[in-house]
Amino acid sequence: MPKTELLYEGKAKKIWKTEDENLLISEFKDSLTAFNGEKKSSEEGKGALNNQISTELFKYLDEKGIPTHYVDTIDENNMLHKAAEVIKIEVIVRNIATGSLSKNLGIKDKTVLPFTLVEFDYKNDALGDPKLNDQHCLILNLVNDASELDYIRFMARRINTLLVDFYAGLDIKVVDFKIEFGRDKDGNIILIDELSPDNFRLWDAKTDEKLDKDRFRQGLGGLTEAYKQVLDRIKNR
Repeated sequence: MPKTELLYEGKAKKIWKTEDENLLISEFKDSLTAFNGEKKSSEEGKGALNNQISTELFKYLDEKGIPTHYVDTIDENNMLHKAAEVIKIEVIVRNIATGSLSKNLGIKDKTVLPFTLVEFDYKNDALGDPKLNDQHCLILNLVNDASELDYIRFMARRINTLLVDFYAGLDIKVVDFKIEFGRDKDGNIILIDELSPDNFRLWDAKTDEKLDKDRFRQGLGGLTEAYKQVLDRIKNR
């Protein structure tokens, strides 16, 4: 299916219209950003790795009954998916304390949390993606009612359970991740965006080696090698 018009260009993807108004194409880019766009770079092949990893995880979640926007993978860098109205809430799911959680709350790095923590951030770059509580979400009309927030939390925890189990079989810890939801043409809330090491913290289960975008954030190098390692483990499972 050919691209017809560029709908939106973000930090990691270009979103294209197609001849079918209900289908879009995500083109995964090689660009890298961190700290709300303050740090920028690019690594050849990163976009293709993210597309392929996301493909495998969307297929897995689809098989487990999670409604997603995924339709098909066109080629290395392009994914066909359902059009969806983005819900402007970034859903953060945390299993192990690190990063901003440790910094902001003083929880020791690498502390396993007593339960899965689900947080909401406002998807708004101009405001720096601030934290949201339920009342904020309702005041901003980001959802129709509180029951939708309950559903999003339920789905986030279900996705977490499935992906923790999936990655455990690959000797990888799911430390935390960011996901997004949207509404399909029938108004159903579905999982959208991507499921890649750009928005997941993944650590080797034996060594705690970082296999995610923290390699870029922290100047560790070897980012595409780490992403390729994740993809290889998935394909060889």
